Amino acid sequence: MGESICGGIGYNLLMRGVQKLDFLLSVYVAAVVAAELLGGKVFTVNGWVNASVAIFVFPLTFTINDIVAEVYGKERARSFVKSAGYILIALAVYTLLSIALPPAKRFVADNTAYTHVFGKSLRIIVASLTAFWLAERFDVYVFAKIREKLGKNRLWLRNNVSNFLGQLFDTVIFMFLAFYNPGNFWFIISLIWPYWLLKCGMSVIQTPLTYIGVRWLKK
Repeated sequence: MGESICGGIGYNLLMRGVQKLDFLLSVYVAAVVAAELLGGKVFTVNGWVNASVAIFVFPLTFTINDIVAEVYGKERARSFVKSAGYILIALAVYTLLSIALPPAKRFVADNTAYTHVFGKSLRIIVASLTAFWLAERFDVYVFAKIREKLGKNRLWLRNNVSNFLGQLFDTVIFMFLAFYNPGNFWFIISLIWPYWLLKCGMSVIQTPLTYIGVRWLKK
């Protein structure tokens, strides 16, 4: 009887942990897809810096990586990256197919706008997928390495250092793969730094979420 009760409690705790990971994965994927679909809009802050609206959701993916890596280890965090990567590949293929299909007569008037909103060149799609895949895995790697050196202390340091480096990695890879040509090297560099600093600022703002997320996942 006692073993049955203990087994039931253990099963319930296990299921709660699975449900929490499922929730984090859903938020992670939603943030990645939102950044991919909506990130084409650029906003300005008092005319000083221009940035994609993805700046508000994409740094969240690095934060979730760190939360999962802290509680369940780097391999579990990498599984999040793989899942989102597969979804982005499927999304890119389906988007290209949707744009390529001829519109029905009643949709002809809207087809140009549809193509303008959802259409991206193959180069942009490849740049986005490559930058995401490499940068997220790099973030998990850096976070795990710092944890090996410092132990469980200074979560804020592991979180921000891994995010800063991972987001720099992402920004540099995407900008060069998407827009580089032999005559615009320094122009791309001028775009990278303000955009990366803005990402770093978002990472610092989201640091409390890392602590909250780790405590919630461990509970």
